[in-house]
Amino acid sequence: AVTPSYVTGLSPARELPIIWSITKGSLKNKLIFLLPGALILSWLLPVAITFLLLLGGAYLCYEGAEKVLEKLGGEKHGKTLEDVIEDPAEFEKDRINGAIRTDLILSAEIMAISLNEIASISDDFWIRAAALAAVGILITFVVYGAVALIVKMDDVGLHLAERSSALARKIGCMLVKGMPMLLIALSFIGTIAMLWVGGGIIIHALHELGFDPFYDLGHGLQHGVEEATGAMSGILGWLSYAGYSAVFGLVLGAVIAFVLHKVFKLGAH
Repeated sequence: AVTPSYVTGLSPARELPIIWSITKGSLKNKLIFLLPGALILSWLLPVAITFLLLLGGAYLCYEGAEKVLEKLGGEKHGKTLEDVIEDPAEFEKDRINGAIRTDLILSAEIMAISLNEIASISDDFWIRAAALAAVGILITFVVYGAVALIVKMDDVGLHLAERSSALARKIGCMLVKGMPMLLIALSFIGTIAMLWVGGGIIIHALHELGFDPFYDLGHGLQHGVEEATGAMSGILGWLSYAGYSAVFGLVLGAVIAFVLHKVFKLGAH
């Protein structure tokens, strides 16, 4: 949901090359940096992973909050398609780097969760390493393969619209007309996802470090919703905690953005 926004509005001919560049960056993140880093830290200093997740969660909250603030009319930070792009290649490079930075944080969360699950099954270092590598590679190609299909769906629609079959033309027109709305929806979902995941990481990491107020408040809300909603308690309880995490992430991200841009006067990131 996060990635399509990085290719929205760019040349259709550059969409797949950009996604491939992000895919390679994602694999590099997982296999060269996160995999050995997670294994070494889990061996030498397990608590360090929690602090790294705190930093990663804070970054996601900041990114998500900035997108919300910009949509609400706040100051923009960094180039957007609404600006005059003097160097398209440099703008594309910035887009790719931004996507890879966000991927690094999301991948760190995935690898940390996977490591915890694998650690409960096996103590063998090499089994953990192989399992983490397999998880990282599989998730990367599934996710970015799906992204590639999404962003090229309008091209599929155009191809179908030129077919002789009335049904194919109808489906093609629906795809072409629906893609802009889908990309807008995915951009919105991606922003919410960053806030939800970032906020959730922070809340859980603080809980792991023994600071429980935010964790207890969120789970108290979840249990209250579950007790009040009967048959839909599982889904609504989960949604309430996810919403709480996203609001927490938005507030924290807005505070971080204020400190960075108004106190320390930092501009584009």
